[in-house]
Amino acid sequence: MSETQSGRRRQAQQDLGLDNKREQAQIARSIQKEEERQKKKKIQRQIEIEESTSYRMIEGISKWMDKYFIDPLLGFVPGGVGDFLSAVCVVPFIYVAAVKVRSFPLTLAVIFNVLKDMAIGLIPFWIGNILDFVNRAYLKNMRLIVGFVEDDKEVIARVNKNAFWMGVLIVIFCLIIYWLVKLAVALVEWVGGLFN
Repeated sequence: MSETQSGRRRQAQQDLGLDNKREQAQIARSIQKEEERQKKKKIQRQIEIEESTSYRMIEGISKWMDKYFIDPLLGFVPGGVGDFLSAVCVVPFIYVAAVKVRSFPLTLAVIFNVLKDMAIGLIPFWIGNILDFVNRAYLKNMRLIVGFVEDDKEVIARVNKNAFWMGVLIVIFCLIIYWLVKLAVALVEWVGGLFN
């Protein structure tokens, strides 16, 4: 192609608005602006979540329940009162995962950890309460939530990848908990029958 032909071709492209360099520069600027907007939005959301009352509440709950072993100690309170109190303390975690972070897979992971902890705590003859000292569901849930809030790609990918199986395991743990409660009631009735 001769010099004059390529010059005419360039002029024709410019006349038609097909100047690639200008378009590419404009597209690049638009992409950069959008990325900056998304980054600011993400930082603002992170700040809003971390400064919320519910987020600060779950930080305190996870510290007290697992670092200071209040959760396993509550399991020793008779009549299921301790287990009930422990279950109530989980509500803020579910709220933050579902409402603040707005992640269905994260909510499933939080519920799974809670049900697993509950099932372990329901194992009879205080075996479950002793095992509960090792299983720290509140700290696990806190780490997952922090991972999502701080946009930890590894945590998010792992939770999202396992979401389906978390749903299946939630159903299984519900059945296990039902069975363990039924077993506990039968044991209480049996022991009561021995003393009658």
